Amino acid sequence: MLKDRLLVQTLVKKNVEYVWDVYHNPKYIINWNHASDDWYCPTAMNDLVVGGKFTYRMSSNDDKYSFDFEGIYTKIEKPSFFAYVMTDGREVDVYFRKHLEGTEIFIFFDPEKENPKELQQMGWQSILDNLKLYTESL
Repeated sequence: MLKDRLLVQTLVKKNVEYVWDVYHNPKYIINWNHASDDWYCPTAMNDLVVGGKFTYRMSSNDDKYSFDFEGIYTKIEKPSFFAYVMTDGREVDVYFRKHLEGTEIFIFFDPEKENPKELQQMGWQSILDNLKLYTESL
């Protein structure tokens, strides 16, 4: 399935250990984990160990719609790589690479079948862009 995987990436102008913490710490996740300004993340739980689970609640600003984004960690190499499986069986690999200007993040993910791949890629990229903006503002 590797050829069907999608990629989003960014460069965050902070060191890799700091970016890793902002990416995984629930006190930060609730501030950046949304794809658009009409959604927010009211709660986040994260057990960052192999076999551990994360759950991020995603809600519309009017609270009419919400869903949980969840996964189970399958591999962790702090602070450079982690992988997880979402509840629907799709796999995700996330790489953190030191860069002269900060930290590069590469996320490879299996697309779902309900929405066009371009829409999925835009949504994941938007969330990653929010991480970048939030982290650089700290």
